[in-house]
Amino acid sequence: MLARRIPTILPPLSRDEAIDITKVYSAAGLSEGLASERPFRAPHHTVSTAALLGGGSVPRPGEISLAHHGVLFLDELPEFQRAALEALRQPLEDRDIVIGRVHATVRLPASFLLVASANPCPCGWSGSQVRTCTCSAGAVERYRGRMSGPLLDRIDLHVTVKPVALAELRRLEPGEASAVVRERVVAARARQAARLAPFGVRTNAEMSPAATRATCTLTAAAEEHLAQLGARRTGLSARAIDRIIKVARTVADLAGRDRIEQDDVTMAAGFRVLDCEPTVDPRGFTAAPAVAGVVVGA
Repeated sequence: MLARRIPTILPPLSRDEAIDITKVYSAAGLSEGLASERPFRAPHHTVSTAALLGGGSVPRPGEISLAHHGVLFLDELPEFQRAALEALRQPLEDRDIVIGRVHATVRLPASFLLVASANPCPCGWSGSQVRTCTCSAGAVERYRGRMSGPLLDRIDLHVTVKPVALAELRRLEPGEASAVVRERVVAARARQAARLAPFGVRTNAEMSPAATRATCTLTAAAEEHLAQLGARRTGLSARAIDRIIKVARTVADLAGRDRIEQDDVTMAAGFRVLDCEPTVDPRGFTAAPAVAGVVVGA
């Protein structure tokens, strides 16, 4: 439900983006005219690697290309085939996919927001105060182990989603409207596009290392905090640090700031809960939080 709301807070399609999406859908035989909305794709966890990435004797776009300029939602991430998940690593970095066959090699666009959800354990009740988890420690470790470190490294935001009480679900007071959130996103995207124009990209997620160094200026306090973070969290890779800086840059853009401050770094690092050591519940079982992961493109 939350994942399906993400397209509603993303900026409206530009004409170039609409044409790009229409080309992909036309190649897949699914075009019905010029695209007017950002795509939202949610393949079942039984999807094959070829269906996810694209393929066939005559290469056709897969789900990651059909989600170009939109959202790819993978519900119950650990249930997907390991090979299919690991194959996402290159498209998440390069924002396209190269499909090679004997008679042809095709490069397809794949610049999408990845949203993925996972339970804390196979039964889904680890850490719950409502029901008791029936999973063994080994089962929990195997379940979490289906999400490899290199893949999680490429997910910018790790968000713990706690159960919501029925009274909260049914309350009459409306929350913040998507249109209001979209205004902030559009403003932040405009700041990014202006700043990154010399580098040929439009969003922080697309920044090269050179663009990151040139445009992500941290205050002295933020630099010191980032150094302390790297020393304290030994599990953080160089890629994770780079992504923390990009997310902090986005936090600053949403606040209208030119430089990245300490609070921006703190918030960005706080989203990487899966880089921390797993917690242990009173029974001695390893517990991982229920999470939704998003590859940030804003």
